[in-house]
Amino acid sequence: MIREYRTIQEINGPLMVVRKVQGVTYDELAEIELPDGTVRRCKVLEVNGDNAVVQLFESSAGINLAQSKIRFLGHPLQLAVSGDMLGRVFNGMGRPIDGGPEIMADEYRDINGLPMNPAARDYPNEFIQTGISTIDGLNTLVRGQKLPIFSGSGLPHAALAAQIARQAKVLGDDAANFAVVFAAIGITFEESDFFVQEFRRTGAIDRTVLFTNLANDPAVERIATPRMALTAAEYLAFEKNMHVLVILTDITNYAEALREVSAAKKEVPGRRGYPGYLYTDLATMYERAGRQLGKSGSITMIPILTMPEDDKTHPIPDLTGYITEGQIILSRELYRKGVNPPVDVLPSLSRLKDKGVGVGKTREDHAGTMNQLFAAYSTGKENKELMSILGEAALSPTDLQYAKFADEFEKRYVSQGVDENRSVIETLDLGWDLLSLLPKAELKRIKPEYIDKYLPKKEG
Repeated sequence: MIREYRTIQEINGPLMVVRKVQGVTYDELAEIELPDGTVRRCKVLEVNGDNAVVQLFESSAGINLAQSKIRFLGHPLQLAVSGDMLGRVFNGMGRPIDGGPEIMADEYRDINGLPMNPAARDYPNEFIQTGISTIDGLNTLVRGQKLPIFSGSGLPHAALAAQIARQAKVLGDDAANFAVVFAAIGITFEESDFFVQEFRRTGAIDRTVLFTNLANDPAVERIATPRMALTAAEYLAFEKNMHVLVILTDITNYAEALREVSAAKKEVPGRRGYPGYLYTDLATMYERAGRQLGKSGSITMIPILTMPEDDKTHPIPDLTGYITEGQIILSRELYRKGVNPPVDVLPSLSRLKDKGVGVGKTREDHAGTMNQLFAAYSTGKENKELMSILGEAALSPTDLQYAKFADEFEKRYVSQGVDENRSVIETLDLGWDLLSLLPKAELKRIKPEYIDKYLPKKEG
């Protein structure tokens, strides 16, 4: 039974205290009705005896304590899910904002979801093609994996996110059964419009569910948005048996909202003022990705975050790195050189890349060429540093070849532009083309039979 109360005692920013309540539970949804009939939504943050602290999803301006009433709805925040969500644009609270009709719900789901039983998890081992060489060739994304992108302020992570959402696909028989759930968290209106127009321009919107939370929306909505996206992804993956790629940008805005709410609740802060439960909170989101035994669908996640001051030891990238299986790091130095996307290959890592490559997944030579390209680029970078200190004359002819390889690698392999969609075969062939710049005797990480089969023959 829904009960109404007129016992609102005080309001402090987005928080409100309600006295003499009964049967109210943590995270329960509530509605405040103002004297003019306007309704605003909120949720329960804390219950202490017969007092409840609730947080508003909207502004607290204009709420008259004596004349306003609040009713608790008996359930947490829910999302209406249906197969009709594909091709639609929603706000951060799951309401359609594309001018289309309301979703005819198959069911209503609690956005907090349920943790996946570790014993029910299936091991990720199937390749996902993003069309981006630095990911497909060197830091391969695998179905069910969590692979974050660490960026910095001003770097083109939004364009990279849109490119991955447009181009990503699974190979083989499941290619038509692929969907993208894209959650934009705390972005500007211009960025939101960019994502919507970009997906419509390329037709990718037809297989995408888009949630957009703007920077001027309330902080508590920012906390709900990624959970809305993951709830939609779980429904599509485990009820509709689809392979779903979830892209969350920007996790830094999410963590800032979490810190804002924590400060309003007067909780004891942890590192850099973030709440002590930041690790747990991020884990409850990230661990909703994966594959389940007995289910053909999967959820693969790419969280994107901007590192404050480009600091990898900042709590947000630091804790994200602990929970996820690797990271793609964007480089400010490469961006200044005009390389796009500016992926810094050497510190980037996909811990599951070995599981997603090879015969039947990509190609037999993938693992060997991956290791050889890493080694050659690393040597080339070292030789370029030596050249800048000692001069070109101090390097041997082979060292100079490695230095040239590093330049060509950045120019042709790493840099590919926002509209170039390379298949994994094109990426592997490009890798062999670059390796042909080195003496054949230097290719020590690839089996000789693959060298004979794939290395381009030099003329003359």
